[in-house]
Amino acid sequence: MSETMSDYKTLTCADVAVGDKLPPLAIDITTSLVVCGALATRDFEPVHHNKAAAVATGLPDVFMNILTSQGLMARYATDWSGPEAVVKSVDLRLGAPNVPGMVMTMTGAVTAVDKTSGLVDVAVVGENNIWGMHMQGSVQLALPQEA
Repeated sequence: MSETMSDYKTLTCADVAVGDKLPPLAIDITTSLVVCGALATRDFEPVHHNKAAAVATGLPDVFMNILTSQGLMARYATDWSGPEAVVKSVDLRLGAPNVPGMVMTMTGAVTAVDKTSGLVDVAVVGENNIWGMHMQGSVQLALPQEA
């Protein structure tokens, strides 16, 4: 049987509290992820799809662009919160590059819950297994206030 969006539960403000941890998510960094993420976000900078251009900058391979990182951060928060959550903002700071062959593990925790507005802030960190912190920041979500 296939799943539909209605099969997924969306968290409400009553379901979350400051300090709640999100489950870790490991993402394999592949050439396809890096290149397709750059092209999908209309980032045609050669270092994101041409290995020779990336190597010329001192890196071993193409590297992930910031818009792909932002998308992965938002996806991580909404995979946890459910399909009815609305991303209100993403605040991201980059660290070490993500290049093919790495694994980035994302972790997160709820840092603020406003039961009146339904806004929830989630701190997110993405660390790769070679160079460490790739990104850190926060995602603000609007959650339903009632089930």
